Amino acid sequence: MKNLIVVICSCCLLFMSSHAQPKTPFSSAITGNTSSPDFFLVRTKGILPYMEYGPGDDRLGGAKMTYLDSGVLLKVIDSLGTDYIVALTSSLHAFIQKTSVISDTVTKVKSHYLSGNWKTYQDNRFDHIVVTMPDRLPYRGTMQVSPSRLIIDLFGITSNTNWITQVGQLREVANTWYEQMENGMLRVYVDLKSSMHWGYSVHYDSTGSKLDIRIKHAPAKNLKQLFVAVDAGHGGNNTGAAGDIYGKAEKVLTLEYARALEMELKRAGVKRVFMTRRTDTSLSMPERIMMLRDTMPDILLSIHFNSSSVDTVNGTSTFYRHIGFRPLTQVILNRMKQLGLNEFGNVGSFNFALSGPTEYPNCLVEVAFLSNPADERFIMHKKSPEKVARKIREGLTDWLRLIK
Repeated sequence: MKNLIVVICSCCLLFMSSHAQPKTPFSSAITGNTSSPDFFLVRTKGILPYMEYGPGDDRLGGAKMTYLDSGVLLKVIDSLGTDYIVALTSSLHAFIQKTSVISDTVTKVKSHYLSGNWKTYQDNRFDHIVVTMPDRLPYRGTMQVSPSRLIIDLFGITSNTNWITQVGQLREVANTWYEQMENGMLRVYVDLKSSMHWGYSVHYDSTGSKLDIRIKHAPAKNLKQLFVAVDAGHGGNNTGAAGDIYGKAEKVLTLEYARALEMELKRAGVKRVFMTRRTDTSLSMPERIMMLRDTMPDILLSIHFNSSSVDTVNGTSTFYRHIGFRPLTQVILNRMKQLGLNEFGNVGSFNFALSGPTEYPNCLVEVAFLSNPADERFIMHKKSPEKVARKIREGLTDWLRLIK
């Protein structure tokens, strides 16, 4: 990662500019009178609340903007079905599920929300950029490459940062600074030393007064020291797809192949392998994400099998959501093609739940198509789990060679 950008915006999250006065005084929204106010305030609640870009939906859900902490303050300006529409800036709106927020009738809206001073330091696993904040305001993160950077937008804040205290030599961060782009929009730049993305997170401390941007240190170059998480897709009441010839359920096959990958990694000397499931058990996506967040692996590999309504569609594929994690998915796909499978493709911006976390590089491997006769015969061959596991392990070795 060479550069990391944090953008902080405040054009009208919790206050109106002189160009857009509310029809109803702020006090009406704050006291809970919602008969005709322009907005009212809510705070996020529960496990993994997230904002979406719009009301669209498909089998993977709406297009996610970002996950948020609990207790983040949002300004609701409208309602559509099961969602609230929230204002992040004067021109940017987002959608959030009504079940993910609770009304806040206590908070007094301020005319300005000002950032405080910053501090950077490192610990054993992360570089930290800590920003003093007046409240838990919303944010959004995006990865960029060439040069490698993060862009993190913090909405509802204007800079009153007058110094950045930098303690010691950071491992991943080269420099950090900020620029006030316009009234209510602060852009924070953080140059990183590596061209690779190893993961990051943004969260508030328990008081809500400190925003911690954590940049994960590069993992060890030695495969044996890598902490690998392996996810067997589906399970329990979620059977997934099934083959047309043999009829075996995807949930059974993913567990079989995940176990083979665990054995392959251990044979290669990997000492730490975490399995999201070892039995045929039901696990929701939030449960898996929280489990992985608590475990904090260096990398996540999720095993699935594809399916199509057209039985001629075939091939192996890898998926990513964040562009910074694409190199991992590319090298694994290149190895998978050595098995004689056609290439279905390297699929980006994929809105799969386990592709969403930014804390660690992750790769979704769709081994082949259960709906295609030739692919299914390959999948069901008794030696295929071991062959696939070996190619994924070789892909990991290729990925570690990219570390400079």
